[in-house]
Amino acid sequence: MKNSLFLTLLLPTVCASAQTVSSPNGTLQAHLSMSPEGCPMYCITLDQDTVIQPSALGMKTSIGDFTKGLKMLKSSDKTAVSGTYTLPNAKKHDFAFEAVEQTFTYANEEGKEVWDITFHIDNQNVAFRYKVYPQRDRVACLVEEESTAYTMPLGTTTFLCPQMTPQTGFARTAPSYETYYEYDGEMGKNGHGRVFTFPALFKVNAPQETKKGTIDGNIWVMLCETNVGGNYCASRIENVGDNQYHLTYPEMTEFGGVGTSAPGIMLPDYIPWRTITVGRTMAPIAETSIMWDLVEPQYAASQEYKYGKSTWSWIIRMDDSCNYDEQKEYIDFASEMGWEYLLIDAWWDRNIGYEKIEELSKYAQSKGVGLFLWYNSNGYWNDAPQGPRGKLHRLMDRRREMAWLQKAGIKGLKIDFIGGDKQQCMQMYEDILFDANEFGLMVIFHGCTLPRGWERMYPNFAAAEAVRASENLSFGQNDNDLEAKAGTMHPVLRNAVANMDFGGSALNKRYSKGNDRGTYRRTSDVYALATAVLFQSPIQNFALAPNNLTDAPAWAVD
Repeated sequence: MKNSLFLTLLLPTVCASAQTVSSPNGTLQAHLSMSPEGCPMYCITLDQDTVIQPSALGMKTSIGDFTKGLKMLKSSDKTAVSGTYTLPNAKKHDFAFEAVEQTFTYANEEGKEVWDITFHIDNQNVAFRYKVYPQRDRVACLVEEESTAYTMPLGTTTFLCPQMTPQTGFARTAPSYETYYEYDGEMGKNGHGRVFTFPALFKVNAPQETKKGTIDGNIWVMLCETNVGGNYCASRIENVGDNQYHLTYPEMTEFGGVGTSAPGIMLPDYIPWRTITVGRTMAPIAETSIMWDLVEPQYAASQEYKYGKSTWSWIIRMDDSCNYDEQKEYIDFASEMGWEYLLIDAWWDRNIGYEKIEELSKYAQSKGVGLFLWYNSNGYWNDAPQGPRGKLHRLMDRRREMAWLQKAGIKGLKIDFIGGDKQQCMQMYEDILFDANEFGLMVIFHGCTLPRGWERMYPNFAAAEAVRASENLSFGQNDNDLEAKAGTMHPVLRNAVANMDFGGSALNKRYSKGNDRGTYRRTSDVYALATAVLFQSPIQNFALAPNNLTDAPAWAVD
């Protein structure tokens, strides 16, 4: 990668473009140019303020190096695009967008086209994606690395989440996007010495001219990607020195070392959309819909999925609570609260058993409550022992299990411990979702990657964790001490781009069955209720317990 990075380090720090694509209102612009070495570049401006300085484009593949020695062959006309759609499982129901698109084709020294790049720009977002072309008789390739870069203006501060080291953490289940964001960090370093996950937020110091003179101002820039399924790997960013960030791919040790870090594509084919959301306030960040504007459903919903409120015993009572009697108690509790669902967590296969789960499901249905069941995703890529395991990673086993789930009247699955971003991981997510839809099952993922457009791509996708979530409040006091501060980031960063299964809103004072031992909750009851709205998911798994009917304030329970 270092050779392609070197080109970016030589780039100028101001936008000097040969081609410009502007948003419908003209304020947000992408400017394209070429370095002397034939490296395509872009930069982004908002009201003429530079928010991303000239940065490299291109990729190295198994059929050629398409990062330099290139020339722009042609460009399409600018096209106005618009669309409307509805999503029953996202942060609002009705969506509409208007944007401008333009495609630029680059060729090698022989004049042979190697890739296109299409820019899609609305008034708050810039998105771009590559289309890679065949070369001679090569109609497939591995994309070994991208030179796609994000060069931030000097003085920018960062709000970034370090990527976890593969094959570390509980039972070698990392990475799982479960570390804290750093607030107003300095550029020029990597988290834990490693890369950063998406979404990534930057605060650019952009002086503004007013009638009273020049004042300090901020421009917020959020980086992410969308339309990532089994077609590609998930990406992240890496600091390569000072204000230079580059897109990079998964590490070989992820997913137990299974699969490749380089994604494979047929040719011609597209690489996922890279997205950049820009605003002078946090509103455009929180309100963005670019993740869904640029994708299409990958299959039709097999039924109308019903979303709603839920709870589960594990967050307060842990593993021992996963028994028949306590789950029946929680079914009664969910019914009394008027909630639609109950999640039965790990070890139900051992402590309750399949036959008794069927009995609990019938009882729950009689009380107007549907059941979700927890599953370990693992076949062979980590050491997580919790069961059921070995049920989902093979097609035959998975479909047999899902047929039983459908027969038992189960409404959905919570699937844990996937631990990687390789293309093979993305294919597993997609395969599970596709099969689950056939059997009328919704899916929540934990110990997982960030969803990238999945609410629209997969109609039975409910939510994913991909955050340092409520389980850590039970595990350690430090997370309770940081809970409120960490919570300020989620609505305007992690939750801005995808549904988030946090599992919060606890009303226990302490994380224990008797509410008299364990870690202490530092936040108020008002905070607990507020996060029920601020932390968005179509299936809200609240950390409430039956004892809250008598030991929590009546107004909070109401």
